[in-house]
Amino acid sequence: MANLFPEEKEWGSGAGAAGLDELDDVLERQNAGDGRAFGRSWMFDFEAGEFLMTPTRKIVLADETAAWIMWCEKAVRTARYHHVIYSRNYGQEYDGLIGRGMSRGALESEIQRMTTEALMADPRTERVDQFSFSWSGDACLFSCRVMNAREETAVLEGSVSV
Repeated sequence: MANLFPEEKEWGSGAGAAGLDELDDVLERQNAGDGRAFGRSWMFDFEAGEFLMTPTRKIVLADETAAWIMWCEKAVRTARYHHVIYSRNYGQEYDGLIGRGMSRGALESEIQRMTTEALMADPRTERVDQFSFSWSGDACLFSCRVMNAREETAVLEGSVSV
């Protein structure tokens, strides 16, 4: 059996599976280049409203890019100023468009502005572009392309009822 209290190793110099040297190496790789940290997260199924699980009932880990994409999707789905836990920079303000009597063109322009503002609050996001809109009754369905600092892209979809 391994010694629970080893004396020959210093705790600050790579001891154990997650020693500080290893942690420093991981953080250095994550911050390589422009200093923007890409973290990890758990995979979340937004349609089902629950975390993805393995057959053994463990939560599936997301890599750095998938974690950023989930952050983007969650930011577009979260109303700004409605949840005390989030900063004032987090989320979107689509509720402000309800009942304003604006033309479809003006509404699309506001949705594009609000979405871009919500996604650019994260320093990992480099660009938001290629918006497309379609209407179904009073609901505006939209999609856009987001690019991160590593030039990886994803397409986000959302909807706004006005």
